[in-house]
Amino acid sequence: MFSSTSRRRSVGGGGAPRGPWHSGWRPRRWAASVLGATVAAAAVLTGFASPAQAATAITINGGSGGRALDGIGAVSGGGGNSRLLVDYPEPQRSDILDYLFKPGYGAAMQLMKVEIGGDTNSTSGAEPSHEHTRGSINCNRGYEWWLMEQARTRNPNIALVGLAWGAPGWIGNGNFWSTDSIDYLVAWLDCAGTHGLTINYLGGWNEKGYNTTWYKNLRSTLNSRGYSNVKIVASDDFGWGAADDSLRDPAFGNAVQVFGSHYVCGYRSAQTSCPSSSNAVSTGKSLWASENGSDDYNAGAQALARGINRGYLDGKMTGYINWPVIAAITPNIPWATTGVAVAQQPWSGAYSIGKNAWVMAQTTQFTAPGWRYLDASSGYIGGNRNNGSYVSLKSTNNSDYSTIIETMDAGAAQTLDFTVTGGLSTGTVRVWSTNVRSNNTADHFVRGGDITPNGGRFSLTIQPGYVYSITTTSGQGKGTAVSPAQGNLKLPYADTFDSYATGREARYLMDQQGSFEIVGCAAGRSGQCVRQMSEQAPIYWTSGQAEPYTLLGDLTWRNYTVSSDVLLEKSGYAQLIGRGNTYNHQGPQNMNGYYFRVTDGGAWSIRSNNTSGNWRTLASGNTSALGTGRWHNLALTLNGSTLTAAIDGTTVGTATDSTWVAGQIGYGTGQGVTAQFDNLSVTAVGSPGTPTGEIRGAGSNRCLDVNGASQTDGAVVQIWDCNGGANQRWSLTSTDQLTVYGNKCLDVASAASGTRARIWSCTGGTNQQWRLNADGTIVGVASGLCLDINGGATANGSAVQLWTCNGGSNQQWIRG
Repeated sequence: MFSSTSRRRSVGGGGAPRGPWHSGWRPRRWAASVLGATVAAAAVLTGFASPAQAATAITINGGSGGRALDGIGAVSGGGGNSRLLVDYPEPQRSDILDYLFKPGYGAAMQLMKVEIGGDTNSTSGAEPSHEHTRGSINCNRGYEWWLMEQARTRNPNIALVGLAWGAPGWIGNGNFWSTDSIDYLVAWLDCAGTHGLTINYLGGWNEKGYNTTWYKNLRSTLNSRGYSNVKIVASDDFGWGAADDSLRDPAFGNAVQVFGSHYVCGYRSAQTSCPSSSNAVSTGKSLWASENGSDDYNAGAQALARGINRGYLDGKMTGYINWPVIAAITPNIPWATTGVAVAQQPWSGAYSIGKNAWVMAQTTQFTAPGWRYLDASSGYIGGNRNNGSYVSLKSTNNSDYSTIIETMDAGAAQTLDFTVTGGLSTGTVRVWSTNVRSNNTADHFVRGGDITPNGGRFSLTIQPGYVYSITTTSGQGKGTAVSPAQGNLKLPYADTFDSYATGREARYLMDQQGSFEIVGCAAGRSGQCVRQMSEQAPIYWTSGQAEPYTLLGDLTWRNYTVSSDVLLEKSGYAQLIGRGNTYNHQGPQNMNGYYFRVTDGGAWSIRSNNTSGNWRTLASGNTSALGTGRWHNLALTLNGSTLTAAIDGTTVGTATDSTWVAGQIGYGTGQGVTAQFDNLSVTAVGSPGTPTGEIRGAGSNRCLDVNGASQTDGAVVQIWDCNGGANQRWSLTSTDQLTVYGNKCLDVASAASGTRARIWSCTGGTNQQWRLNADGTIVGVASGLCLDINGGATANGSAVQLWTCNGGSNQQWIRG
């Protein structure tokens, strides 16, 4: 990560400092002119915003007591949020991994929690279990093993945490708090060993309460099976009830090494106050904010900056875990822009590193697990939370130190006068900063001029809205890898599945419920096939109980035929999905899209569903029984509003419906129905769209609409149910204007983020010019910002505005 004696590497933004910064600290009664020079030097570093307040004195005392840092990091899982990362091409895949884990390059995570897959949706998809059925263990399923290996390769000291969200239904006959689940977790630890991975921490059942007897039995089992060094975290739920119980039940207290609580600062809050409890602190155990965040990878940066510091200041929490690591999912999946980075297009290699990564780096690149907080050298600036917070930590060498300062809520510049004592180094101090209020990546993780203390004293002027790291260590840096341009996954698309190893997932397939993985084909067919593996209802995590399905493809796919060979292994149904799009958090059973369902008895139907669970049967009938153990070909053609279903090349039915205009393809089965799929094919049909027509939001399925059908200059634009009205018919001109009514242009009054979209008489200005990109975004030529539905809303009347492009489905549009 860094070394106090190593030479700084020249990496991106970590190039040469902006000039030496010699401290002019003197006793304040006769040093006004010298201190003024120091303030001016600080202004060069940070961009002086406003006059500084009276200076605040801070003593960094190496003799101060404090708890040991366990680490700052994030969660891979709680949904398939890392799913598409493994499918990225090189060098982009390695570049992203470097930004996440490599010391001195990006977020440099110190902790990573991973989901122990349970074949069930756990927010943004489902992760495969290592033991779908009792005793049938495969240690190569899924992508979490690969991700942990990649993290450890880059940072051998990263701590790994395992936690279950759901589990296969055979466990405890549906009761997680059972001996079965303990054996199941131990088998997962055994699997980790086959990958050369040592797991440092193990939890119970995410956000589902706790059972003290179960935790005591888990501790006993781990000790007896060679895992006494694995620390137990309880209870990964809300609040500190487990800590309370540990004081009443010493055996439970002895079983647990870490008490972890979720969203200690409030769920998706500004993270201004982050308490634990007096009982939790009095246990003497490590305390963690074991899940926080759930925020956009840029917009959540201010909250993250507060929470990392304030979790320790307010609650003595020495671990902070953001949810999630990365959003490597397509934009229709819930929480598609959370984490520290977004990677939605493995086919193009495009990705984006968020401000969250650099806020995290302001701590992780300047500390290490085992460093000690200095309680007397940490607090709120001037005793006022609004001024910002600071925490100081000292290295295990008892000489080096770092102080991390955040000023998210400050209204003016502030001067800090530091005195270093207690055996800490009084050598050169390096200063790095991130302007969290800036959307310019050049303002993130910037090295300023070094400071040379005078007698252990120096001054620093800090600006509002920043995170600063001051340190005697070196080795920090900012990665230089750049993402390629975004692009659509083009049709035709096909996959025979023969190139994959058994137990793996096919490229781009994203399981939303159940587990679809590669197996040898059945019924005498050679090669490899995709099989739905879940043979029973799982122990669910979501409140909505979905049946198995998996998705693949581009949200801009519009008119196409999806075809696949299908074999039912048992009685029930299999289905093809077309124009699949969004579903709600906790509601994976209800997804916008069309479904062609066929049973083993030959009953077929073309269906539509939406996020409210409004299932509609558009056409249905019966044909010859498909039976079980026999291959058949199913095909669903979507061409405009005409939907056509075929079995073994013979059309069985058609329907007319225009509810869903574009989206992904997918496979599905009934609950507990195992089935195989082979020879996937997606081919374009009909017209891709016309120059004039509706523009639908990919996430909302509602049209870009002029409010009240007004033709008056300044009338605002919103989303509304598509109705074919003239106020919803847009034309793209040769000069990049989007016109409506033939003479009004889509217009914005300024290039600022948050500016409301409106119509105006066409002027030819760049504020009326738009780039319609292959990824579905509509970007203002003047602003470089995306046309965005405010707050990701989907309701009629939701405002349309400019906003920083973030890959969300509320910034993707489908032309009619």
